[in-house]
Amino acid sequence: MVANAFEAGWAGVFYKTICKQDIHEVSPRFDAVREGLSFAGFRNMEQLSENPYEVDFDILRRLKKNFPTKIVVASIMGEYEEEWIELAKMAEEAGCDAVELNFSCPQMRLAGMGSDVGQDAELVTFYTAYVKRNVKIPVIPKMTPNITQINQPAMGAYFAGADAISAINTIKSVTMTPEAKVDDKWTISGLSGRSVKPIALRYILEMAKNPIMKNIQLSGIGGIETWHDALEFIQLGCRNVQVCTAVMQYGYRIIDDLVMGLQTYLQERGIEKLEDLVGEQLPSFVRPSDLDRETKVFPTVDRDLCIGCGRCYVSCRDGGHQAINFDPDTRQPHVIGSKCVGCHLCRLVCPVGAMGVAKRIKK
Repeated sequence: MVANAFEAGWAGVFYKTICKQDIHEVSPRFDAVREGLSFAGFRNMEQLSENPYEVDFDILRRLKKNFPTKIVVASIMGEYEEEWIELAKMAEEAGCDAVELNFSCPQMRLAGMGSDVGQDAELVTFYTAYVKRNVKIPVIPKMTPNITQINQPAMGAYFAGADAISAINTIKSVTMTPEAKVDDKWTISGLSGRSVKPIALRYILEMAKNPIMKNIQLSGIGGIETWHDALEFIQLGCRNVQVCTAVMQYGYRIIDDLVMGLQTYLQERGIEKLEDLVGEQLPSFVRPSDLDRETKVFPTVDRDLCIGCGRCYVSCRDGGHQAINFDPDTRQPHVIGSKCVGCHLCRLVCPVGAMGVAKRIKK
């Protein structure tokens, strides 16, 4: 599978997490929050690689030998200090370019592993430091989103000498479709897919904005399906991105969109190197207290596009500020300027894009 991905044009792989535990997966192990035929969110109960760890490292060794220009990263998870070190050394001996430390899997059977580690800044610091002292290849801790403040464990990894940080892993969640039951039981497990992208971007932004960690590199993960998704992570400071759920849904072929879309974007902007886009949107993000609160933007109605469905009127009446009138004869909405606060709920619910924006003015 990885070889097929490389041949399709992918630059590298963060391999399925390798461990020394005896992994027995459940069936079924996936569920989805659907939007038509697509996944708005994808939930999995899967843990780590079921292969014997010697088999996985042999696969990685052969991959690096057969594809020397590709980046091969071993993801590992230990149960205690010596196990983390042993697996990291095996990754280095297999010729891997780096080792990722999985501090973030949300559905481990054993306590003290996966996201239990990622939620504890002290454990993140210790395990990262243990591995760093024992291998020469780059060490990349993977952060969990199942935490209030990601900067705490991230700084632990940074002070322990981490070369980069991956974020995020899946988000603990519940779905209740009958087909997802395992022997008539449900459980909490990890949500991925495009529904988690705004949360992933939030965590990337928080780490990228942290002045203490300004020199650490970031690998962005979470809901990346298109070239524009990848661009947003890059513009917030990521130097590479990882894709999994979209490949599971659409196949390796999406690399063509990712590469050609970004190439076209660079050409249109007259930029030669993708690296020039890394972090370029960070200055656009400020604290809520720094936002302009003295002006507003009114919505406008494009009469040629409006289909008279009344969605804007109903939403504003029942969930907004009652700032839209609706003529039942002409089936046309009219914005009431004296009531409109410029929240733009109406624009977001319009199914045909008939609501536009006016110029920003003083309140």
